[in-house]
Amino acid sequence: MDLSFMYRWFKNCNLVRNLSEKYVFITGCDSGFGNLLARQLVDRNMRVLAACLTEEGAQKLLKDTSCRLQTTLLDVTKSESIQAAAQWVRDQVGEQGLWALVNNAGVGLPAGPNEWLTKEDYVKVINVNLVGLIDVTLHMLPMVKKARGRVINMSSSGGRVAIVGGGYCVSKFGVEAFSDSIRRELHYFGVKVSIIEPGNYRTSILGNKGMEFHLQKLWERLPQETRDSYGDEYFRIYTQKIKNTMQLASPKISDVTNSMEHAVVSRSPRIRYNPGLDAKLLYLPLAKLPTPVTDFILSRYLPRPADRSEPARLQGGQWSAEERVGKGTVGIRHPGGLD
Repeated sequence: MDLSFMYRWFKNCNLVRNLSEKYVFITGCDSGFGNLLARQLVDRNMRVLAACLTEEGAQKLLKDTSCRLQTTLLDVTKSESIQAAAQWVRDQVGEQGLWALVNNAGVGLPAGPNEWLTKEDYVKVINVNLVGLIDVTLHMLPMVKKARGRVINMSSSGGRVAIVGGGYCVSKFGVEAFSDSIRRELHYFGVKVSIIEPGNYRTSILGNKGMEFHLQKLWERLPQETRDSYGDEYFRIYTQKIKNTMQLASPKISDVTNSMEHAVVSRSPRIRYNPGLDAKLLYLPLAKLPTPVTDFILSRYLPRPADRSEPARLQGGQWSAEERVGKGTVGIRHPGGLD
């Protein structure tokens, strides 16, 4: 028998029953992962409640889909907006409850070397990616518990290994911790929690103007002393490396939405999904290596600043006493020197 046929047969047999009667609430549906997932679940004949940030995004999604999808406006950084959305969802699902909550809304900028950023830059990202996600979840949980459903949280490979400075990885590490804790707490209520940890995909999360424009703005607002310590060459190389990374981003975002869809419709959803070859072959291994090894690999990706500390050297054929103790070299002979 054809193995691909057997796989498809098993996959279809492992689906949750009566999907056409179940409600799914998705945040961040204006574009990207949330938008495509909403369309995929409509194609599965599910009842999709799609939250968009803009009226334009909501209207376009309504126009492109069927009556199985309804939209509402939601700004996850505003508690009153979340409360209104929760009441709207409650009115839609009634006593049946909410089968799946998909926390997809997120932003990526501001991002860059940490010293180039301000507290406000961090707050802007964390409020959307983490605090907003938590607030939405807390408002929706009673409905999810009623349906004995599931919560699907959008994290990132950057939630397993910090690959860029700023609030993005900080927020995604927080998403991982929050997801782990509620998964254990909700186990006895029959609620499942899945985490999506994609690699590098091409979406609108970095805005319309791109990373080069964003980094240029960060650089220009830095004090001259800070710019001198890094140097123009650091800025040029760092910007080029980020640009190259963005160009390597996969346009096939269906890899991610297929994982999200599986977490919604499968009777046995996974705890973690890692769509993307870079997630599987680069970021996950880096996250599991000893920290000094990961530091060594990732630090080699960064350019060297103009004002940098020189590594310890042999002076006169001998380490200083301080360096010898710090490096654990006491009792080891060095060329041309005495212990």
